[in-house]
Amino acid sequence: MRWSRKAAEAAGTATADESPSERLLFGGQLRYDLGWNSHQDAFLQLKLGAMATRLPYLLGLTVGLARKADPRALRRVAVAEVGRGGSQALGLVAVNRALAHVMGQGAVPDRLSAAAPALAAAGICAAAGALFKAISTAGAGRLEPKVERVATEMYLTQTANVELEAIEDDEFHRLLDSAQYGAGAARRMVRYSTAIVSAALSLIAMAGVLAVLHPLLFPMLIGMSLPSGWAALAVARRRYISFHSFLQYARAGQLISRLLISKEAAREIRVHEAAGFLLHHYRSMSRDQENEQKRLATLAARTGLFAAAWTGLASIAAYGTLTALVWSGAMALSVGGTAVLAIRSGAGSLQNLVLQINSAHEESLFIADLHRMCEEAAKRAIPQGGDALPAAPALITMEDVHFTYQGKEGNKKPALAGANLTIPTGKVVALVGENASGKSTLIKLLCGLYRPNSGRILWDDVDIATASRHELVSRIALVDQDFYHWPFTAAVNIGLGRPDEPLCQERLDEAVAYAGAEELVKELPSGLNTLLARGYKGGHELSGGQWQRLGISRAHYRRGDILIVDEPTAALDARSEQEFFEKIRALARDGQTIILITHRLGSVRVADLIHVLHHGRVVESGTFAELISDEWDGPGIFRDGYRIQAAQYADVPAPSGNTPATDAMKAGPR
Repeated sequence: MRWSRKAAEAAGTATADESPSERLLFGGQLRYDLGWNSHQDAFLQLKLGAMATRLPYLLGLTVGLARKADPRALRRVAVAEVGRGGSQALGLVAVNRALAHVMGQGAVPDRLSAAAPALAAAGICAAAGALFKAISTAGAGRLEPKVERVATEMYLTQTANVELEAIEDDEFHRLLDSAQYGAGAARRMVRYSTAIVSAALSLIAMAGVLAVLHPLLFPMLIGMSLPSGWAALAVARRRYISFHSFLQYARAGQLISRLLISKEAAREIRVHEAAGFLLHHYRSMSRDQENEQKRLATLAARTGLFAAAWTGLASIAAYGTLTALVWSGAMALSVGGTAVLAIRSGAGSLQNLVLQINSAHEESLFIADLHRMCEEAAKRAIPQGGDALPAAPALITMEDVHFTYQGKEGNKKPALAGANLTIPTGKVVALVGENASGKSTLIKLLCGLYRPNSGRILWDDVDIATASRHELVSRIALVDQDFYHWPFTAAVNIGLGRPDEPLCQERLDEAVAYAGAEELVKELPSGLNTLLARGYKGGHELSGGQWQRLGISRAHYRRGDILIVDEPTAALDARSEQEFFEKIRALARDGQTIILITHRLGSVRVADLIHVLHHGRVVESGTFAELISDEWDGPGIFRDGYRIQAAQYADVPAPSGNTPATDAMKAGPR
């Protein structure tokens, strides 16, 4: 692996030349395109001077979350850290007095006797410092999980309450991706912030004592500590650069290794004998990684040596000056001894302060993203309250509805371009059309998941844009073609149709029977209590058709006034499909409004009204018989599509037996 040092220095990062394997397989270096990755190089922007100005902001982020989580524990940690810093300062003063007595004039017993009170005070201060440290540690340990919980709840609550359009927006989702690390970062920030406060107070205590003991001692502490702190920052930055460059390069090799053991790719790897090809490129990149590790070790050793030499020279200069002051009589020997202790402690505190701020800086970026996400989510939240919907509307009407997805730049093609239709309640209404004709978008608008760019959707005379969103969705049940397979029990998968109510066994049984899923439930190892998630002990996986029956059960369990079914029978066999449509018809007779979306045009003969969409508009509306009639004066899109599908079965003999399914097949197209 070759490195361009000048380019790396100019950019502030180390950039590895891409290998031939990377160019061939990925077209270049394989880099993540995720929200958190935007902070990958943020640490490199932190300079020693910026650390001091950024410190209050870092601590403020943590304090704000800790105050929400447990203000009492926060106060305990703060008091303990202040007490610990004060104990260190008083202990150092006591040590100085003890040394002054021990190194003073007079008999040894008299000097020791005079030093005893100061030594006792130093011991008490040390014990108090240990006690304060224990209190701080316990308080921080109590705060950490609570802060993480509060931050996680902030994230999840805000995410769950935003409009669907926000979730599908790439930029907002990048922010979500980065903000999800904010909870873990907040927990770690408690530890880092405690360490920062501890190191800062210790440094202030040492500096204060030294300034009182002798005017030159404080500049000596700074002169010795700053090079050490700067060196610590430089070492951390260089290691960080190397680490991330190594990660970016290693990512490609890791991807290949995962492919070689992937269940999804296993068949093709063996049929096409691709293992040798992949192993060759994995081996090539692995060797480059070995060279990178060797380079990292050499760099770490060299940097460590330079840092040690720099710190050593600074220490020699500081202690040399201290020795000269004592030798010349400008400083008492006891003060010199105390200064040595204070300088060593202060230098260690400063170095620790630098390293802890380094770590806290990285974590604070994700916490800041969490706060920014919450602010953005509040702007894009689902509105609360609104007008009441009619209890029993006669019509649902769409008037000149336009809608365009907020996708990438240049994607301005409207999904709906002036759609007009009427849905009589208590009837079966079918929406048909080619792919991308606007059917699914229209359903999302009817459910209130999106708002039209223009036009209105009315329940009688109430515009759903001003209606209560909660009431709207509570009266709608949806069987989407891509409905979610929850990794819970079968009972919960059905009961999530109405999650705001306790599970009702009677309703569960009714929903299972409606979907014809009785045999499915009987075959499950634990019935409705079977976990439907592979990879877990006792977990069970269902086929596509079985999942579809559970989805239908879920919609029935919800008991919405309006049932929307999007390709409901795609995974069902012909007999089950016919039975399902018979049940759909029965629901409409009971007064429920059914909105049916399907590509199987023969299935919509059960519909009372069919709307045909084309390029975002409703171009035909009528009954099944009207739309397939040669006398229909519309564009004939439905008729042509139906005849194309029916022609595929024209020469297939009907099955024997008298069942609803065979009767329908014998009847043929009408």
